[in-house]
Amino acid sequence: MRKRRRSDRDQRFRAFPSIEQSALKEYEKLESRTRRVLSNTYQKLIQSVFLDDSIPNGVKYLVNRLLTLIEKPPLDPIYIGLFGSTGAGKSSLINAIIQQAMFLPVSGESICTSCVVQVSSGCCEQYEAKIHLLSDQEWKEELKNLTKLLHRTEELDEWDRDDAVEEAVWKLRMLYGVGAERKSYEELLRAKPRGKIPTSRIITLKAEEAGELSVKLDPYIRTKRRDWDGESAESHIWPLIKHVEVTLSKSELIPEGVVLVDIPGTGDFNSKRDEMWKKTIDKCSVIWVISDIERVSGGRAHEDLLNESIKACQRGFCRDVALVVTKTDKLHLPEYLRERKVGKQAIQSQREAVLERNEMIKLQRNRILKEKLKRKLPVESKALGASDLVYTVSAQEYWQQALLTEEETEIPKLREYIRKRLLDKKRRMVTKYVTEAFGLLLLTDSFNCPEIPPNEHLHMSGLRRFVEEQVQLLEKAIDQCFAHIAQPLHEGVRNARTSYRRILGACLVRSRGNQGFHQTLKAVCLKNGIYASRTLPRIDLNEAITQPIYDQIDPVFGGIFRAGTPTGSALMPHIDAFKHSLQEKMTEIGIRNGWKYDNYKKSFLIQEISAILGGLEGYILRKKRRIYESLTTSVQNDLKPCYEEAAQITGKKACEKMKDVIRRGVDRQVAEGMFERAQERMQHQFQQLKNGITEKVKGSTATMLTLASPQGDGLYKELADVRTEYKEMEKLHRSLREVAENAVLRRGMQEFLLRASPSKAGPPKACI
Repeated sequence: MRKRRRSDRDQRFRAFPSIEQSALKEYEKLESRTRRVLSNTYQKLIQSVFLDDSIPNGVKYLVNRLLTLIEKPPLDPIYIGLFGSTGAGKSSLINAIIQQAMFLPVSGESICTSCVVQVSSGCCEQYEAKIHLLSDQEWKEELKNLTKLLHRTEELDEWDRDDAVEEAVWKLRMLYGVGAERKSYEELLRAKPRGKIPTSRIITLKAEEAGELSVKLDPYIRTKRRDWDGESAESHIWPLIKHVEVTLSKSELIPEGVVLVDIPGTGDFNSKRDEMWKKTIDKCSVIWVISDIERVSGGRAHEDLLNESIKACQRGFCRDVALVVTKTDKLHLPEYLRERKVGKQAIQSQREAVLERNEMIKLQRNRILKEKLKRKLPVESKALGASDLVYTVSAQEYWQQALLTEEETEIPKLREYIRKRLLDKKRRMVTKYVTEAFGLLLLTDSFNCPEIPPNEHLHMSGLRRFVEEQVQLLEKAIDQCFAHIAQPLHEGVRNARTSYRRILGACLVRSRGNQGFHQTLKAVCLKNGIYASRTLPRIDLNEAITQPIYDQIDPVFGGIFRAGTPTGSALMPHIDAFKHSLQEKMTEIGIRNGWKYDNYKKSFLIQEISAILGGLEGYILRKKRRIYESLTTSVQNDLKPCYEEAAQITGKKACEKMKDVIRRGVDRQVAEGMFERAQERMQHQFQQLKNGITEKVKGSTATMLTLASPQGDGLYKELADVRTEYKEMEKLHRSLREVAENAVLRRGMQEFLLRASPSKAGPPKACI
């Protein structure tokens, strides 16, 4: 069994070079041994209090903390979002990264699903895909909207069809057959879908080989708009697909714990799919904006993707944003040479031209992207400090290597980024885990200490007063942080009031007039101001008219939730300063009052303060999204009646009538203080966050001080002897530094070997 476990661990690390494997194995060993010590301690505690009528509060706290740490997952997944429009090369890029040429279907004549597709590596022997379908209720909601969109007295062939209508007709014909678009909502509820729908609403596919799973998966996520009856039975349920999870067999290239997410560029007409689209973007810690070489230099779609990614840094967990330019092997040499500036070194081949053009694209787009990030994010943002903001890749050349070497396609560079990201997260997670565990063992061992230190009650009362004072200072610091948003928010509201008509007018105008826009506008109103299509840019009226406010608050908002020094608008540094002040006080009291024999108390309190306050960061990040979106949510709620009124309009000149209803509705709400209400709601959300932080801090520090109180408080009892576990945990805690030092030495050795290795420069060998 031991050999099998070691073999399984080695399989999980196959994606890493040997030097990185060694570091990961050491961290894995530390974590595994720590879990074992915690489990043994937990079992002893449970046995020692099993027959007790009442368990002291201190013991309850300890048992619950031990169980929480034991059940804590080894590593939260790292989500890397590949965010791009249809045809940008997302699927081709994923295929190259995972070394499976045609695993995910790529865009061509076929139209791929607009749902989110997640690809990860597992420890199983088989390849697996889980296709999650909309629930019955979720589909009924979409079906009702689709039939409302298609409801009109004229015959279908006479319609001036736009994108929204084409989409609705396609979905209904795909699921129910030709003619479904003419049926009512009630008739379609009674109709039997053409495809088989499992009661679990999950379809699971398994295969021994990647190619076999790809063939099985293909009909579900690739379909054609024509030849409805010629599609396979699997394709018929395409409109019901919510999202897809693909798990690879043990991969030598993608480490377990990393999830590559293929994210469509515009969301979806279905509310649940659109909600998942946004949540998926927000949970990604890394976003790669995918744009092919021919679209990267302009176009609204590309700019929309970049803006949405930057917003993810504001409202979500994203820390890194990069532009990945695909299909960089595409170059027309005569045209490139004609447009190339005179005076440069002569180009001898297509390969040299591609490499030169790629380097130029990197320099240009890196500068543009950095300037855009600077306007929206605080200067200390991690995204701004990234060494690589732009990658130029070619999936086709990765496979063919007719022009470029494997390294020059930059696919290996992306893999290296993924590995380093996972290794760094594992290091930080294990360090925190072992440190927390050591603090708990300190406390557990102390429960059996029979002595009560002299003047202990005096020490604790002084400490309580100090904590109360520090909590008050923290409250003031939070108020000061949040006060920085008030002026930009006020200025943004003023700008929104003066510019909303111009912005709204631009959203409601199309170059062809009302031709082909009526049903799209109706779809916008049915979805309360939002419409997402696979072929058109996303429309969000609520976001558009609140954009002047976001333009003002974005840098300040990002500054509030950044890391840094405890000055200015940053929130987390003030919480860190609060933590350090408590820890310093513990040390001071320990030294002044001679806690030498009671050193466990000082050590435990210092460790536990970090553990308690460390959980605040996750709480704050979860609240951040709600605060950031409160402006658009407020505006959307205020405008809902006018959207509903506009959606009911039919007949001649319906499009102009709908626009008029929307304009008058927005004018009325602005006059009644719509933007000011949005401002108040955002400020209220900030106040709620402050209250939540202070309540958690007060509750946690009260628990900590209660645990640190003398045994006379009736919180403790004599427990089982855990000295063996304590000593083992002490050794593991000391091992953290040794493991970190070994990792530094290995990195230095790796860099030396890379510098000493011969260069791989030069044209590749011809393909055979």
